[in-house]
Amino acid sequence: MGDSSTAGNGDYLPPTTPKLPIPGKRNILITSALPYVNNVPHLGNIIGSVLSADVFARYCRLRNYNAIYMCGTDEYGTATETKALEENSTPKQICDKYHAIHREVYKWFDISFDQFGRTSTPQQTEVCQAIFNKLWENNWLSENTMQQPYCDTCKKFLADRLVEGNCPTPGCNYDSARGDQCEKCGKLLNPTDLKDPRCKVCRNTPCIRDTDHLFLELPLLKDKLETYVNNMSVAGGWSQNAVHTTNAWLREGLKQRCITRDLKWGVPVPHEKYKEKVFYVWFDAPIGYVSITSCYTTEWEKWWKNPENVELYQFMGKDNVPFHTVIFPSTLLGTGENWTLMKTISVTEYLNYEAGKFSKSKGVGVFGNDAKDTNIPVEVWRYYLLTNRPEVSDTLFSWADLQAKLNSELLSNLGNFVNRVLSFIAKDPVSGYGSIIPNHEGAESHPLTKALGEKVGNYVEQYIEAMEKVKLKQGLKIAMSVSGEGNGYLQESQFWKLYKEDKPSCSIVMSTAAGLVYLLACLLEPFMPSFSREVLKQLNFPPETQVSLADERGDIEKSKRPWHILPAGHKIGIPAPLFKELKDEEVEFYREKFAGSQADRNLKAEAEAKKITDQLNKAKISDANKKKERATKPSAAKSKGSASVEAEISISRLDIRVGLITRAQKHPDADSLYVEEIDVGEAQPRTVVSGLVNYIPLEEMQNRKVCVLCNLKPASMRGIKSQAMVLAASSSDHTRVELVEPPKDAAIGERVTFPGFDGTPDDVLNPKKKVWETLLVDLHSNKELVACYKDLPFTTSAGVCKVAFISEGSIR
Repeated sequence: MGDSSTAGNGDYLPPTTPKLPIPGKRNILITSALPYVNNVPHLGNIIGSVLSADVFARYCRLRNYNAIYMCGTDEYGTATETKALEENSTPKQICDKYHAIHREVYKWFDISFDQFGRTSTPQQTEVCQAIFNKLWENNWLSENTMQQPYCDTCKKFLADRLVEGNCPTPGCNYDSARGDQCEKCGKLLNPTDLKDPRCKVCRNTPCIRDTDHLFLELPLLKDKLETYVNNMSVAGGWSQNAVHTTNAWLREGLKQRCITRDLKWGVPVPHEKYKEKVFYVWFDAPIGYVSITSCYTTEWEKWWKNPENVELYQFMGKDNVPFHTVIFPSTLLGTGENWTLMKTISVTEYLNYEAGKFSKSKGVGVFGNDAKDTNIPVEVWRYYLLTNRPEVSDTLFSWADLQAKLNSELLSNLGNFVNRVLSFIAKDPVSGYGSIIPNHEGAESHPLTKALGEKVGNYVEQYIEAMEKVKLKQGLKIAMSVSGEGNGYLQESQFWKLYKEDKPSCSIVMSTAAGLVYLLACLLEPFMPSFSREVLKQLNFPPETQVSLADERGDIEKSKRPWHILPAGHKIGIPAPLFKELKDEEVEFYREKFAGSQADRNLKAEAEAKKITDQLNKAKISDANKKKERATKPSAAKSKGSASVEAEISISRLDIRVGLITRAQKHPDADSLYVEEIDVGEAQPRTVVSGLVNYIPLEEMQNRKVCVLCNLKPASMRGIKSQAMVLAASSSDHTRVELVEPPKDAAIGERVTFPGFDGTPDDVLNPKKKVWETLLVDLHSNKELVACYKDLPFTTSAGVCKVAFISEGSIR
């Protein structure tokens, strides 16, 4: 049920040679809706697309199918231009910034893309224009004049997302509906439909002008589309919400769909008359799946123009359905080419947040980087989102529910079973098995064990049936039932008594239970890969071990005899608890922390930071006044006519040392501050106050080596005197902060030096001379992630100091 292939860290890494369809194998192409690049994804976005697709992709690999998972950021269109205006930036800068944020969030969430690309590439332009040319040649496009809002103040046509107004849908009347879609009722709109429209940039009322555009003739393609939908929705087992939405579009009658926009940021239209326009983002965005695959392999057509040998599975939220079941397939059908059309679509409803909706535009809810910054492990987030996956109706995220599922299902059921089994096996031979898997001889005739094998075998078959139908929530529930059976088996066997009274039977029970532990690592790998990696580690399997449930390897049959899964004599690793209880006070803390919108939270953090700054400034002014008073008194030195010469401002005047954080906790009176005890090689550790709460989780502050500036003048921070400063790097947009880390073997208390600078540091840096302020402008991380002063590395006897991810960041 496992082999030793792929990534050295125990998780999936794409092979160095791109996969291509293999004749005779099951070839599966998986996509998830391309996340829009203008913001950080929230938990509703993550479960609605990338996480659900990742679970299915991991399941396919578990079954040894030949599967690839393609995704990337959707980067063209009005929303990017709008965000660029908001941030006084260019669209490309916005895309670069948020693509990196998306990539980092998904990496933390263990999303196993084979390719995570973007749509602002030459490949996107090439594929998109080629499809357009085919549609033009085949006469599926028409030219029409349409009326569009024009802003006299901004001197330009306003694309749909640059217009806001009241929703015209009866009973809705939402006052901030966009020109393309109402966020409240979900109705697709045109900008001219809005009541009381206004320009999003200047807020003035636009006028209506004529402008020529190109349209996809959906009504003429209706017969081809209906044939495809009627056949594939049954063969592919489309989710009910996808069928309902698609049929509603077909019943209402298909209309011409505009495919061009009066914008600059997009794929240029390859037509002389329309060369100043770009393709509408909902025409080009689904084509991004193809272009991202073409970035993955130059032989992309073997995946995308091979419907006889490739199955296409697509994952998305319900607002994306018509673009994938009507517009995109119509576009591909209109080319007349042999495209791989979607076989199965898996659609989620909305995940709501506490008392209302998640909202990217309003910043409401928990976002991907928020989850990363809590001390709740990724496997818990994945588990909770997947047990709460809104497959047939909207579901609700609540902190209390997350706590309940963690404490009762993961900790008390799953974690308890695994730890109970492995801890008993790890006991010394007097009271356990000395970490050796015992002999299972006689298991076939052991009634309790044989009954368990039959139950577990049935569960595995049900699991595979659910997962093949993309019923992910059901698959997870079945996998967790195996853990429940394991706990019941342990209780009924009373193994602790058997060990004393019937050792052969106890050996059968513990060998079987250990096999179940391994089987759970297999079944749960698609849902919680980090959990599976840790279980394999505790079972003492190599980090590169890949779990398997492949038919051709006999893994399914083996699951019916769990006593055969692990060989007798195998030595396990060191057991440790897999989950930690989430306490009431932590839940309350998170509920309060993530209340309101991101804007509210940012204002609160800024107010807190300003308060601290004001207090520090007052303290500096008071200190400066005292010094002034002292300076007015005649001094003995001056009476003798002597004057002290200020030393040159040099990096050697800084006393930067290797420190070890021995303890870190939240500041009792400031939400954004940590208080650390740091050993810097002195008789007593130093107390340090750092404003890192919003960037680095508390558990990552514990027991780690850091670089500490030790000769700053001590300063009181909200009632606690800080006796040094921990050095950290921040990204150019200040959204990420990382600690500067010395090498693991660097000695605590060792001074960090810079080649060519050998002077003695000041005892205390004089704030008035601004030594630190002068030097810090040249502290940075370089492209190789090395911490530097100008081009000189932070150096210890064990090597240079580095940061984890932030290249070319500022250090202070």
